[in-house]
Amino acid sequence: MRKLRNIELNRLSVEEFKQTEKTPLVVVLDNIRSCNNIGSVFRTSDALLIEKIYLCGITATPPNNEIRKTALDAEKSVAWEYFEHTEEVVTKLQNEGFKVYAIEQVHNSIMLPDFQPETDEKVALVFGNEVKGVKQSVVNLCDGSIEIPQYGTKHSFNISVSAGIVLWDIFQKLRQV
Repeated sequence: MRKLRNIELNRLSVEEFKQTEKTPLVVVLDNIRSCNNIGSVFRTSDALLIEKIYLCGITATPPNNEIRKTALDAEKSVAWEYFEHTEEVVTKLQNEGFKVYAIEQVHNSIMLPDFQPETDEKVALVFGNEVKGVKQSVVNLCDGSIEIPQYGTKHSFNISVSAGIVLWDIFQKLRQV
């Protein structure tokens, strides 16, 4: 076995990425404080052709060297927009026909393995602050909540890990619909 060199991977250029049809999936980051987490979400979003990222509240925005460290320039390929209030983005997306789901542990949440997007459903996923999670006022506006099953002693995954798990799972499900 031989590891492939980057040039052998045949990846899209930034311009090709921008012209490529995207996954009908957007990410909303609600008050993420770590630039490393933000960068990781950009990088994962690039890998899965995510349509757009909304950065809200205290979430830092590009250009930012700390974001770039983990994004590895994915902040240049993935479309993004900043809003001060996450609630405004949720309402905007719902008005555009998106079903908005908080990635959060709430009463009556849908466990990720049980979540199945409908055919032609546009999905928006809200990921919350590293300590406090998705704000309750945002959860109240969402169409539902998706929870990642966990079996150990900790109460949550890191935001970048959560994004990787959830985005990959839903990306695969949307491709099968």
